Amino acid sequence: MAKGGGGGGGMLLPVSVEAGKGNGGGGAGDDAALFKGSAMTRRGAVAALSYMSCSVLLVMFNKAALSSYNFPCANVITLLQMACSTALLYVLRRLKIISFTNSEPSVPSDVLFFVPFRILLRTTPLSLAYLLYMLASMESVRGVNVPMYTTLRRTTVVFTMIMEYFLAKQKHTPPIIGSVALIVFGAFIAGARDLSFDARGYAIVFVANITTAVYLATINRIGKSSGLNSFGLMWCNGLVCGPSVLFLTYIQGDLKKAMEFPHLHSPGFQAVLLFSCMLAFLLNYTIFWNTILNSALTQSMCGNLKDFFTVGIGWVLFGGLPFDLLNVIGQGLGFLGSGLYAYCKIKGK
Repeated sequence: MAKGGGGGGGMLLPVSVEAGKGNGGGGAGDDAALFKGSAMTRRGAVAALSYMSCSVLLVMFNKAALSSYNFPCANVITLLQMACSTALLYVLRRLKIISFTNSEPSVPSDVLFFVPFRILLRTTPLSLAYLLYMLASMESVRGVNVPMYTTLRRTTVVFTMIMEYFLAKQKHTPPIIGSVALIVFGAFIAGARDLSFDARGYAIVFVANITTAVYLATINRIGKSSGLNSFGLMWCNGLVCGPSVLFLTYIQGDLKKAMEFPHLHSPGFQAVLLFSCMLAFLLNYTIFWNTILNSALTQSMCGNLKDFFTVGIGWVLFGGLPFDLLNVIGQGLGFLGSGLYAYCKIKGK
């Protein structure tokens, strides 16, 4: 649990524990139902809203760096985000502001990695899934305009349902399946007349969807069995993935390209990178928090619900698709499907 560095022991940051189990700082009210008969807890609702807010902002800043400034090295941004996240976690853990476990840490503070090596090995599949998810997601935002990016990303829910079934044998009710079908149908309608169609860009987005589904399903499976909270899982991801991304950016020459980037010393570009790194840390945390408290499918659906704001802001700031009735209808069906899922989830259907 996350505690203050002094003797007060008050909760500073929420940590992910299995839904329904207290973490010593949230109080019984946080695990109470959102309202009578609801399947979602108050803490789960806060986690979902936090994720959606961070996700909208991060897409905007990543799009600004890659498109507005034409920064050529998406992997370098991924590396910076990972390095900043790992460094911040190290400082917070060293100062004992946070813990990496769901209970009081049983590992001595002088252990090199703060977590037992056997647990680090156990989380390796999650870390590898995270690496693929990060690389594919960062590259996917480059070749597709923001409205179409969010539209295509909605199909992630189908891949997530498949992964949940194979990894956790989880089945869903007909209303849930119907809401997912409505979302996918709306996505195809919205993209039917995309005049800026880019086969490579579309393919990368679908690869990102698959890696996202694998990552979310792996969080739900490994996150609850490892004994680590959100901070601990993020820490293991950084330790395993950081060297891999550094090696990849080096052999591809991205580090050299980044150093020669003409806007590298521009205050505006540096501010965009700074906010991107900060939001990436918060987004990764809220993904773990939301997925463990709720479910992988709920996490995917939250990604669809926040698209209303992403599409609107992206249309205003970056342009993209001209007004098209078919696109508007498709977007509306997608939001309707997301709302139907949210209703079923909250009502426990």
